[in-house]
Amino acid sequence: MTTLRLPGLIDVHVHLREPGAEYKEDFESGSRAALAGGFTMVLAMPNTQPPLIDAASLKIAEDAASAKALCDYGFHLGASGSNVETAAALAQRVCGLKMYLDATYGPLLIQDLATLREHFARWPKDRPILCHAEERTLAAVLMVAHLERRSVHICHVSRKAEIELIRDAKMHGIDVTCEVTPHHLFIVQEDVPRFLSPGRSQVRPSLATRADQQALWDNMEFIDCIATDHAPHTLAEKDGNAPPPGFPGLETALALMLTRVHAGNIELDAVTARMVDNPRRIFGLPEQPETWIEVDPDATWTVRNEEVVSRCGWSPFAGSVLRGRVQSVTLRGECVYRGGQFFVKAGTGRNVAPAYR
Repeated sequence: MTTLRLPGLIDVHVHLREPGAEYKEDFESGSRAALAGGFTMVLAMPNTQPPLIDAASLKIAEDAASAKALCDYGFHLGASGSNVETAAALAQRVCGLKMYLDATYGPLLIQDLATLREHFARWPKDRPILCHAEERTLAAVLMVAHLERRSVHICHVSRKAEIELIRDAKMHGIDVTCEVTPHHLFIVQEDVPRFLSPGRSQVRPSLATRADQQALWDNMEFIDCIATDHAPHTLAEKDGNAPPPGFPGLETALALMLTRVHAGNIELDAVTARMVDNPRRIFGLPEQPETWIEVDPDATWTVRNEEVVSRCGWSPFAGSVLRGRVQSVTLRGECVYRGGQFFVKAGTGRNVAPAYR
């Protein structure tokens, strides 16, 4: 067996469902899934119940993660119309401000330009702003970022028009970074019939065309991060009458990218840049001393729902044959995962936000 040592991966976009929906994921189960996929640091999104929009709600999530997380973690604060004047005071307790400007799962949708502009003006310029912004909304965000002379990070880019707009904005000096999910790189609309129910294919942004997918690969040099947007829901929910959008993704992301490395579509250094180096730089994250993962790059394995670590218990890639698998994870000099077994207690993870370093 060949063993490849890589730095611990960083996922800047996960939904761990705590507080409020622990039946489908919590900080312990989600961080287990992260370690199984080679991630030693994850940043959690704020569209929980309650949403993370103030000091009180943030404290609920901080306390839960402190007690349960197996890997390092941080939070993004949610922007809303109600916290325009108060959000900036919490900047040191979080890793970014998340703005939802297009259809999403949760109550944080911002639809007016005035609220968007005021958050951009008030949030500290040395702290990241992340936006769920698609197509025309993306253009508005780029303009506001340019006018405010600050950076902006665009989440889960999925369309040809979007990545080309970001490419052109970068080439014209606009300070924009972006991420793409593995599911948008590997699944398209034409694949929907293979899902066992239409609800299992529901995700936001929705699955795109093969031309959109190819545009992402063709413009990989302008994509800064590979982020899973890990969004677990139970199969009962996904197969129900009102299926919520979202896919689990922490356990398959690296293997999917390594499969493309084997195929000659991307270099290994380009993968680690987008799953370690760029996330750390963009979000100002700390180094993790004596932390690494060991991967068998030649291991061929089939994704099976019954082997999924995440509490949701399924994967959109079930049945896919991948090449490359995490064998072990070492966090701060201690082996915390090896061969499918965990050797770490709940609460080992550290909060990586500036206020807690």
